[in-house]
Amino acid sequence: MIYGKIKKDIGIILRQLCERKGVEIIEAEACKDHIHMLVSIPPKLGVSSFVGYLKGKSSLMIFDRHANLKYRYGNRKFWCKGFYVDTVGRNKKVIENYIRNQLQEDIVADQISMEEYLDPFTGEKNKKRKKKE
Repeated sequence: MIYGKIKKDIGIILRQLCERKGVEIIEAEACKDHIHMLVSIPPKLGVSSFVGYLKGKSSLMIFDRHANLKYRYGNRKFWCKGFYVDTVGRNKKVIENYIRNQLQEDIVADQISMEEYLDPFTGEKNKKRKKKE
């Protein structure tokens, strides 16, 4: 989970790693369990190799700064496999706004999907709890 000091450190680490490779971060947002980034990657860098570098190196740096996370995530793998990438073109402003507003949208979505243990109107234990499948 990306919160507080960890969130701040992840931002610093990702900025450092992007600077080392000459990658410009145009927009970025760290949500609770993922990160959105709009970056400009120099033509000499392959997208896949850059993302591999960013995820691999940042994992090592995050675990060096926050050793307790090794026990939570194990095997020194902070990020999950895979990533999504797309070219921007004329949609740059739309994508910037999407990333900028993504954190708020995630918060709203989490609140909508939260299970109510107490009835918000009566304060009594909720009898309409969903059964787990």
